[in-house]
Amino acid sequence: MSEKMEGGKHLYRFLTNLIITAAVTVLFAYGWGRWLNILLDRPFLGLGRLTMIVIYMILAIFFIYSFGGYEIGVSRISHASIGCALASFIVNLIMVVMTVMMVGYKKLVPTIILVYFELLIADVVVLFVITYFGTWLYRRIFPPYRMLQIHGSHVNNLDHKMGQRRDRYVIAETIMANAPLHDIEKKIDEYDAVLINDVPSELKNRVLKYCFDRQKRVYFTPKISDIIVRESDELNLFDSPLYLSRNVGFSTWQRAIKRTGDIILALIGIVLTSPIMLVTAIAIHSYDKGPVFYKQERYTIHKKVFRVIKFRSMIVDAEKNSGARLASENDDRITPVGHFIRSTRIDEIPQFFNILKGDMSFVGPRPERPEIHEEYCEKVPEFDFRLSVKAGLTGYAQVFGKYNTTTYDKLKFDMIYVQKASILLDMQLILLTLRVVFQKESTEGVEEGEKTAK
Repeated sequence: MSEKMEGGKHLYRFLTNLIITAAVTVLFAYGWGRWLNILLDRPFLGLGRLTMIVIYMILAIFFIYSFGGYEIGVSRISHASIGCALASFIVNLIMVVMTVMMVGYKKLVPTIILVYFELLIADVVVLFVITYFGTWLYRRIFPPYRMLQIHGSHVNNLDHKMGQRRDRYVIAETIMANAPLHDIEKKIDEYDAVLINDVPSELKNRVLKYCFDRQKRVYFTPKISDIIVRESDELNLFDSPLYLSRNVGFSTWQRAIKRTGDIILALIGIVLTSPIMLVTAIAIHSYDKGPVFYKQERYTIHKKVFRVIKFRSMIVDAEKNSGARLASENDDRITPVGHFIRSTRIDEIPQFFNILKGDMSFVGPRPERPEIHEEYCEKVPEFDFRLSVKAGLTGYAQVFGKYNTTTYDKLKFDMIYVQKASILLDMQLILLTLRVVFQKESTEGVEEGEKTAK
């Protein structure tokens, strides 16, 4: 039953992805043939028109995939819809530039922009309808698996997080890891899937083997060691399987490409956001006549200290009495202007200058304050591992986590990046960051009274 359901899910996602791709391609083909092709001195005929359609389709597939727009049934409706909308915006923007260059007449530029704007609106509406009803139908055809949670002694809220996605996960029963193994195995047989939630490694291994034998789906929280060996290389040198685990980070040529990309993107970012920075600076200063920027010492690669620059979102001397601590929900230190620039990530824009200087990269672990970093290390000594690469404006933890994600989970996200680091992954994370800007939950603060994310 499980295999048939999984096969059905894969087929359903394939078909919905095909429908999404076909929808945006047909809309462009109609718009190109009806309004845009005739603007050329020599309109494209058969092969030329087909080439334009194929170019558009390839761009659409790449950006929809990069933004998570194909994740119907996996992501939330809002996340998939935002991904599709952002992908459509970028694809149509690229096509505007291409079409203007091909037409070559300045007087036709407004017409071209108008046609692509209308195409963008049509894309957004059609893709939202497909995403909404596609997800709605998916949830009715494929009900969530009933799941047994095997919980260790460590208290976390993973079951609560999964409970917020009852369309995918239903934890029907929980059994503690210290229960007799026979009882645990008996319970496993009653459910479709198992969640191994932070249990001792020995028990996890036994449960994994038991579930594998009975074709049960298994979800488990990884240890740091699991993440480290995840990207191991397979060596077939002897008649015994051998894995090679190493922490090499970026190669010399990758570091050169990454640094060149950082400089180019930082310069582009500074130029494009200069009007936003000007308006923000005026708003911050007008509110309380205080400084526009604030600087803080942060850690980057190998614990090198630098001063990060951000727009000030809190009152002057916000930590005079409390000391170093992260912002909490409804933090009274945050100004009205600060609430807006934090929720829209505008407060982070001045870090383009840190990137240009070389203190940070565009992608990497979030730069933590030395005192908070050391406090994290007291609880989780492996927190130092994340500093094997340069700190970043965005990264794995910033994209897939939240501001108040726990210390250990932040470390896991950052370690995944350290192990998988590549130029291609950097490009994907930069694109996904655009989607995160529209997700309000990613800026949630820590709980009231807490200084750090526990």
